[in-house]
Amino acid sequence: MQVPFRVGTTSYIWPDDILPNVVQLAPLVDDVELVLFESDEYGSNLPSEAVIAELRQVARAHDLTMTVHLPLDLRLGDEGVARDVSLEKARMVIERTRALAPFAYIVHLDGKAIEARGGERAWRPRPYDGHRSRQATDEEEEAAMLGKWQAQAARSLEQVTGWAGDASRVCVENLENYDPAALVPVLESVPASLCVDVGHFWLQGRDPLPHLRQWQARTRVVHLHGVGERDHQSLANVAPDALDPVVEHLLGNMRGVVTLEVFGVGDLDSSLSGLEAAVERCRKTKR
Repeated sequence: MQVPFRVGTTSYIWPDDILPNVVQLAPLVDDVELVLFESDEYGSNLPSEAVIAELRQVARAHDLTMTVHLPLDLRLGDEGVARDVSLEKARMVIERTRALAPFAYIVHLDGKAIEARGGERAWRPRPYDGHRSRQATDEEEEAAMLGKWQAQAARSLEQVTGWAGDASRVCVENLENYDPAALVPVLESVPASLCVDVGHFWLQGRDPLPHLRQWQARTRVVHLHGVGERDHQSLANVAPDALDPVVEHLLGNMRGVVTLEVFGVGDLDSSLSGLEAAVERCRKTKR
């Protein structure tokens, strides 16, 4: 499949460690997203220095790039005073994987604060009582809360871009649990790149194309996956009338990495086939 972008997938296609997955994937894709975790509950899969050295050898042998998905949603400590564990672990992962020269670091900005407020928008109007309306007060409180979240998110992101050494390699991913418009002031204040997760837009019932077009100059990575009972399923679950406009945009504008963000051999095989079929359909319409 000849496309102008690098096609990738995750490091969890086979139920095995990262290195065996990368070895098997190297002949099949152009990039592997290293999905890392580090927690008290599940332990850690952070590669050792020896494994990092082996990953570098595989990458050189196959002209393979790697993206690194940081393990936790980024946030400041309470009231921005103490450094949150998410930032400590982000710094540790960046330092450990620096020798891989990652194409990108994928980051989530913790959105629990604005997600929790989302349910409060279903406010019921009250009769006017001669004072400032409850609606206006709620809207002001919500705007203040959102502004505080955006300021703290920007500070978190500034720290991570500093550790990465190149802000353009740090890619902020849109999540399914809050409006991606909330990210705009953060991205206007920090020169990071974007990871546009198309599947998350589909999960929200949104059209991803306006976002892709708006941010195409700063989009370094795109996550592509189907949505069924959950997300991160095969592209076989996506109808051509939804998939093809996205693929057409990527063919014309994307020069970074498009990650088929699935977790299983069957889903990867059918997603590669689905992407190839979409590419052929798009090219036929232009003939």
